Amino acid sequence: MWSRRNNERGQHPAATPSATTLIGRRLVLRPLGHSDFVAWSGVRQRNEEWLSVWEPMRVPGSLSSVVDPAVFASRCEARAREAQMGTGFGFGLFHGGYLAGEINISSVHRGPFQSAYVGYWIDEAQAGLGLMPEAVVLILRYAFEQLRLHRIQIAIIPRNAPSLRVVEKLGLRNEGTALRYLEINGVWEDHTRFAMTTEEWEERGEQLLREWVF
Repeated sequence: MWSRRNNERGQHPAATPSATTLIGRRLVLRPLGHSDFVAWSGVRQRNEEWLSVWEPMRVPGSLSSVVDPAVFASRCEARAREAQMGTGFGFGLFHGGYLAGEINISSVHRGPFQSAYVGYWIDEAQAGLGLMPEAVVLILRYAFEQLRLHRIQIAIIPRNAPSLRVVEKLGLRNEGTALRYLEINGVWEDHTRFAMTTEEWEERGEQLLREWVF
């Protein structure tokens, strides 16, 4: 359902995209704010080893949003500006009222491309419960039905088995492996690219929503 509250499915909320809350079967997805720092910091510190191997290295000497509330606040404000400009949309995943991870739409391109990337991470303690497939379906619906994008891409390091299981469960189309695609943890890593277009969403969206959201 679309909402800042309980809008019926198919009705677009009057709120700006940055204020959007997406509600699923077990998850609530909403933009993170300053007040989420304690929860964010706790989850990220607890999962540092679990997550760091799949993420870009922090610039040496830069302040960390994990330990510095001011840096976290700046991060939240930057995400809000991206949403207002329509270039990116970030959501925290909340399960049972607790922060369980994040999912982001980034690098939104308009014009003839109408495309964006989706990236995500989840608390190791919450992995394997089917939460991330639910989150991805919510984001796909938002991207195609609300933002009116034509294509969404998810790029995954081939040995990242947990992330691969998410796209495999959803049956996203494998478009092959791009060599040395992104610099991750200091290494240029190959990534397998998975994608869906709005035409595929029109064919499969209702089924995915029944399986994972309703």
